[in-house]
This record gives sequence, C-alpha cells and structure tokens, in this order.
Amino acid sequence: MPSRTLPELREMIATLVAEPSPSSADPRFDRGNRRVVEHLAGWAEGLGLRVELLPSAANPDKVNLLATLGEGDAGLVLAGHSDTVPWDEGRWSHDPFRVTEVDGRLVGLGTSDMKSFFAVALAALARIDASRLRAPVMLLATYDEESTMGGARALVAAGRPRARRAVIGEPTNLVPVRMHKGAIMETVVLTGQSGHSSDPSLGRSALEGMHAVIGELMQLREALAATHRNEAFAVPVPTMNFGAIHGGDSPNRICGECELRFDLRALPGMDVQALRAEIRARVARIADARGLAARFPAQHAGTPPFETPADAELVRAACTLTGHAPGVVAFGTEAPYLTQLGAETIVCGPGDIARAHQPDESIDLASLAPATELLERLVHRFCLPS
Repeated sequence: MPSRTLPELREMIATLVAEPSPSSADPRFDRGNRRVVEHLAGWAEGLGLRVELLPSAANPDKVNLLATLGEGDAGLVLAGHSDTVPWDEGRWSHDPFRVTEVDGRLVGLGTSDMKSFFAVALAALARIDASRLRAPVMLLATYDEESTMGGARALVAAGRPRARRAVIGEPTNLVPVRMHKGAIMETVVLTGQSGHSSDPSLGRSALEGMHAVIGELMQLREALAATHRNEAFAVPVPTMNFGAIHGGDSPNRICGECELRFDLRALPGMDVQALRAEIRARVARIADARGLAARFPAQHAGTPPFETPADAELVRAACTLTGHAPGVVAFGTEAPYLTQLGAETIVCGPGDIARAHQPDESIDLASLAPATELLERLVHRFCLPS
C-alpha cells in the first residue's frame, strides 16, 4: 500500500510556487509546467492515485496531469491550471518564487491563481477512504490556461476525462460560480497603397479604411447590446473593446497598412465562432469596397461562454455547503471545455481574483482549511455511498 501522507499544506504551496510556469503568447515569457505537474504526480501517487502525464504534442515541457482514485468513468474532477501569468520584474516586494507570509497571507506567484488549489485538493483526497469509493475522484492539472487554453483543448480532442461533475478551483472566495462570459481576441490588418499625401488618388488609405471598420464594429456592438442581455452580470451586455491600433509612418504619406486589435466578451448562449465569422465578413465587405486587402493574423481561438443551470445538483450542493448563492464572474476559465466533455461544472476555489495577475499576489491562510473541507465534503457527497 502506498503511504497516505503528504507534506504540510504550506510546504506543498511553497514547492509549487518555486517552480516558474508562466505561459504567454509572447515566447520571451513562455515556459513549460512539467516541473509543477511532476511534484503533483509524486504526491498523488503517494496517496494511491493512478497518475497519467499527457504532454503536448508540440512541446513536451507542457503537460496535462490526470490522477485518478477509484474506478469507472463517472465521478468528480477537481481541476485547475498549473501555469501562471508572467511576473513584473522588479515590482514585487518579495521574491515571487518564494512563499512569504505577510499579515496572514501567503505571497507568491500563483498562490491565488491557482497553485494553492492543488495543495488543498490533495489534502482533501488524503482524507478519503479509497476502499469506499463508489465513483472515482480525479485530480486534473492543465497547461497554458493563461495563454491559449491549449491544455483544455487537448483534453477535449482526446475525450478525457470522462466525469459526471467537475469543480474548477479558480479563486472565487469559495463562492460557487455557474456562469461566465466567453471571449475572442481579434487582429485585423488592412493593406492599401501608400502615396504622396498631396494627391489622394495616388494611394488607398488603410487608415481611412480602418476608420470605417471601427465604425462598422461599433454598430455591431450596439446591435449585440440591444439584443443580448443577462442581468446576472455586473456588465449585463456583450462588450467590445478596441485595445490597440497602429498604422502609417508620416503625416505626408498615405497610410499603406493599418492594424487593429480588439476583443469581444460574449454572454452565455452566444456562439463566439459565429461572432468571429460575422466580424470578418463585415470587415471584408468594407475592405473590398475600398480596394484594400484584409487579413486576420492567427489569434487565440476564443473561449466559449459557460453556464450550468442554477438547479443542477452540483450547484445546489456547493451552495448548501458554502452558504453562498451561485455567482457569476467576468473572467474566463476552462469550465466550458469540461462542460463539452459532459461534466456538470462549477468554478469554486480559495483566493481572490482581485489579487491575481499582479505583483505581490497572495492568498489568505485562513481560506485554506475551509477550502479543504469543502472539497472533502463534495467528494463524500458525489463519490461515496450515502
């Protein structure tokens, strides 16, 4: 029999934080997560879980971990991402890779978002009598959630894990979240013809074309806001933000190329890929009418919106155990991918999203014991005999 012992909770968190695992669309900051999941694998094996490491086909240093206690396909998944965002060099009060206790909080990169969750989940599993399980409980750790959702997409492509329910331990202050918006990020590049500004007929202005594109997209934004609304969200309508624009090089030259970057946040029930197709069709019509070429450099494929019904058994159980009504959040998670795999899913974990993605990220020490107890009780509720 394997030893059912673990390092102390704080020691596990410190070990995970000490392994840098940022993911980023910028290759200067992007790293793998293998060292993080190897620590998780060792601890999980010590608890008797069957461990699988599922590396990315494109990069063996990026790895999904799936560890299972019990038998069968149905069951409960405790899921999270093992990558972090990059860190702000020189802006931390403490070493971001060395956990420091400050005023009852653990400070370090990934403490809140979301390496502490794995320590909490393992601590909960250490309390479970595996011989009594009637359905399996699984620990899932993914890669690249903070950049491309590549780990979650690979799992969907593989059709794994198969589970009836899933808890994603993103930082929600232990409020069970059943909905969030989806998002697409798009880049449009218009190419025209540069020329001397003294005679507009000498060129085709990409900058003026982009002005027309922005106007068209603003009309689309207004139309979406008029036809889609969900009062559960603080911002109850779809949003579109124009984040960056670059074009031209001189005031006395017709602009030959212009680039726009923007995002769209979609409500549950909206199809992000259909929205992307509509955006591109509208841009193409404007470009064609002005004699411009339009292209759309490859971007993140987009994250679908997520929704689990308020009366779902997992939602009701988590709300009863936490004393919180079901919540919604604006940020995206891997929940829609686990939903695609057939799992009734909630997002619920220790920590505060307001402390994530910034220098001196931290988690309250006092939140760890209640989180451990919650996960243990959910395992008992859905995987052990009643």
